[in-house]
This record gives sequence, C-alpha cells and structure tokens, in this order.
Amino acid sequence: MYDLVVVGAGPYGLSIAAHAAAAGLRLRVLGRPMASWRDHMPDGILLTSEPWSTDLAAPAGGHTLADYCAAHELTAEHGVPLPLGTFAAYGSWFGEQAVPQVEEVTVTAVRPDGEGFHVETDTGEQIAARTVVLAVGVLPFANRPWPLLELPPELASHSSDHRDLRRFVGQDVTVIGSGQSALETATLLAEQGARPRLVARADQLRWHTPPPPLERGRLRALRDPHSGLGPGWPSWLWSELPGAVRRLPPATRVHLAEHVPGPAGAWWLRERFEPAVPVQLGHRIRAATPHEGGVRLQLTHTDGGSETVDTDHVVAATGFTPDLGRLRLLHPRVRTTLRTVGGSRAPELSAGFESSWPGLFFAGLLSAPSFGPSMRFVYGASFTAARLLRGVQRRLGDRRGATTIPRPARDSTPAAH
Repeated sequence: MYDLVVVGAGPYGLSIAAHAAAAGLRLRVLGRPMASWRDHMPDGILLTSEPWSTDLAAPAGGHTLADYCAAHELTAEHGVPLPLGTFAAYGSWFGEQAVPQVEEVTVTAVRPDGEGFHVETDTGEQIAARTVVLAVGVLPFANRPWPLLELPPELASHSSDHRDLRRFVGQDVTVIGSGQSALETATLLAEQGARPRLVARADQLRWHTPPPPLERGRLRALRDPHSGLGPGWPSWLWSELPGAVRRLPPATRVHLAEHVPGPAGAWWLRERFEPAVPVQLGHRIRAATPHEGGVRLQLTHTDGGSETVDTDHVVAATGFTPDLGRLRLLHPRVRTTLRTVGGSRAPELSAGFESSWPGLFFAGLLSAPSFGPSMRFVYGASFTAARLLRGVQRRLGDRRGATTIPRPARDSTPAAH
C-alpha cells in the first residue's frame, strides 16, 4: 500500500509530489504534467503573474523558473509578461527534475477502502493508498452561464476548450466576460482573423497598472509592497497569509475566493484590445437559441432595455467555480458527505489541507474557500505543498501510532523576492 497518491500533475500536484518524494513517502503521481496549461489555453497567451511569483515549490529550494531559463538561455524579467509556452515547459522540466516519476494516466475513480483508498486508472489498475491528494486543477469546474448550457459545442464553448483559435477565422464570435481570460481571448481572436465582440455584465472594464520596479525606495516599498498577487497591502495579505485567511468566518472566505482579486485586464493587453474588440457592457444573457447555423442571444441591459445579437459562436470566458458535485471521480459516499465551507460547494479543510474525510486532501482551486485567493494562482503552491505534506505526515503518523508530529514553523510563505 502506498503512503500517498497524488492525482494531478499541474503546478500544485508536482509541487506536492516533490515535497512528498523528498520526505521519503511511498508515492504515486498520476496525470499528464501541465496538461491544462499545454492543452486548454490558446496559443499566444501571456501570464499575468510576474515571473518571480510563478515558481513551483521544491522542498529545498531550487528548480525555479529562473533556473530553468538560465539552463535554456531564456530570460524572465520583472514587468515583462511571460509566454504561456515557457511556463508550461518549465513546469514539465520541474517535474523531471524534482519528481521521481509521473505516470501519464487518467484517474477514473477514488473510493474509500477501510482506513485508506482505492484509486482506479483508465488502464484498469487498482492502487491502494493510505492518503490521497486531489490536485485536479480547474478544468472540471468551468463556469458557463446557464442560458448556454443547452447549446451544442459547435455553437458554444468555454475559453478553456480552446488551444487553437484559428478555427474561428472569418467568424463572428461573442466572448462573455470581463476578466483577463475574456479580454485576451477576444484580442487573440481578432488578431487571428475572427470578428469578436465582448459582452459583459460589468459597467466598465478594469485594467491593472504596470507593476512598480523591484528596486525602489524603502518608503515606497512599505506603502505599496510587492506580493504574489500583485502590489499593495490587500494583495500582500491574501498571498502571504493564507493560514490567517483560513481563520476568517466561512462567509468571508467564500466571498474572498469568489471576488478577490476582481476581474481586470493586464496593463500590457489594453493597447491591443481597445482598437480591435467592440464591447457591450452592462449586459446579461437572458436566452440563447440556435439560429440559422449560429446563435441568437437575447441580452438585457442594466437600464432595463433589451437587445438581440446574432453570432456564429459564443465563448464563455467566465472563470471556474469550485464544486465537489463535478468531481465525478470521487465516490458519491465521500463526495456527498464532506463538510463544505459556508454555502459553497468547496470542502472545508484543516490547516494541513485535509478534508473531513480522514486521509483525503485537496489542493488548488478547491482549497480557495478555505485558504483564500492565492490558491487560484501558482503562487499558492509553495504554501500548499509544505503545509499539506505535514498534514499527510500527521495522518500517516496517526495511523501508525505515532504521537509526535512537528508543528508548522509559520503561517505564510515569504515573498519570492
């Protein structure tokens, strides 16, 4: 029986696996490294996070993005957006360097068995494990406006469904949303020969400002500190103190996970977006029906007016919502009995990322309503990996009769810079 099975091989799964391997746990890591980054984001995407805040977490340091870039004669500079392809390649390199073996299989079921679990893969293998970490990323939780749910995939999709936007050349495409994903998807569509428009509930679009330089006066740094989620004290709090966020009331944590940081576009995208993409703000979709080979959208405006838009295709760039109900690989007996955070559909987690089902741990988006907004970003992987490993060790120690477990040294991961 294995000590730990890690399901998922994105930034969180690989970081957790690196920590577990270094700790000597008997380990299996299941999933295709960086699959969502490689297969479910359009070509041409640039990261909004600064390069220094996108490191995966090795237990002894090292294996950073800067290390990868140095080894491959690449550059990653503060204030210069990083290409998606560079980051995806870095993540795969991290896995090769820091994780003994990642098995590119799909987990089809996780079910309880005595004091442990059985994990089944698409190859038919049954793996017995004392503990399991579900680091499944965001793809199972794509949020789609309800009027689009009955449309076939050739007429409506989610932004995470696309790797190559050239299929829309010459087509009228309506993008729904006002965050970076919507703004950048619409921009790339225009640049690759489609005719996009943006429809959003927001009354105005928000744009981030360029980040301040890393080297600056002490007073300015104190007034506006850098953090993994951007400059400013609120961002510093959410990114550097997820352990403190967990102690907030459940309703507050759910609100933070859903609304912080709010939708906004990267500063470097604005000059590409504004001349290329017409926008219809303050609109909601009331209905969406097939019409003459495309889609007819019925929109309502915040002032009470209505409008009809005919389009060839609708792309919902409306983010991801953590929801245990969509985690179909998890046995229903577990999925339906887990304690959740407030009125959300996300699991309530201990300080060690353990759910109310002993031995079952969660990382990434599903942990955001417990630990806050940093869990929606790569930056949260360092805090997660170290704390979750201690949670796993505590659980394994309990089952082996151990009585002494080292306590965490602190509640936050230092800023990467």
